[in-house]
Amino acid sequence: MSVSPVNHIIRWEAGRCREASDELAEEEPLEIRARGRAVSVTMRTPGNDAELAAGFLLTEGIISRSADVLKIEPCGRNEFGNVVNVLLAAEVAVDFDRLTRHVFASSSCGLCGKATIDAIRTQFPRLPVPSAPLIGPELISTLPDIMRKAQSAFDRTGGLHAAGIFDDRGKLLVLHEDIGRHNAVDKVLGHALLNDLLPLDHHVLLVSGRASFEIMQKSLAGGVPIVASVSAPSNLAVSFAMDSGQTLIGFLRGDRMNIYSVPERVGA
Repeated sequence: MSVSPVNHIIRWEAGRCREASDELAEEEPLEIRARGRAVSVTMRTPGNDAELAAGFLLTEGIISRSADVLKIEPCGRNEFGNVVNVLLAAEVAVDFDRLTRHVFASSSCGLCGKATIDAIRTQFPRLPVPSAPLIGPELISTLPDIMRKAQSAFDRTGGLHAAGIFDDRGKLLVLHEDIGRHNAVDKVLGHALLNDLLPLDHHVLLVSGRASFEIMQKSLAGGVPIVASVSAPSNLAVSFAMDSGQTLIGFLRGDRMNIYSVPERVGA
């Protein structure tokens, strides 16, 4: 994970000032291309760019399996920053006009249009209602500590979001950090796609920030039944979780949590 040293800062602590050094999380633009055509420019922390690109195309409904991707290759830099191109299998259809319109809407003002939200809800199927608990609340309550101990870049900078995928036994399968929480989610989902782990139907996605509509939509694209956050969800995230049959957990801290939808999966 990329960090940049800052050699001279003034640190105020306990009423005293002193000179110190610090490290900051790097932030650079990445242009994602599909078949050589630009589809997104995102501000991200450098690292795991191939997984980020794959996760982005997965959550936009363009690809659904590793066989859809022939190759992901860096293309150097342009005026926007780094560039990565995704070579897609011939049978993968891409509606570039729809894709670029949606990306522009979500980056500029959020997914605020009802038609856009309804289109996303119909793009990915609703998850079936569970017949038995997938994981217990006691086990879920241990996940934030596991994720926190794996956040090496956060320890150095204090300025990164994290997303982690756990199995139903509480084992951390993959964790990525990024200055953008949506990018962190795309990176772990891209890892799952490229390693043939989809669907993640017996897994938990844990995010270090708040749970938004877009995070719920992205997790549904990966088939994730349980999304947990150490912070608050938005009202639209809760509504989407209810409609999509996902279990949404917020304020997962210590021995407490709020379960906003489908509590049956956690035996509650």
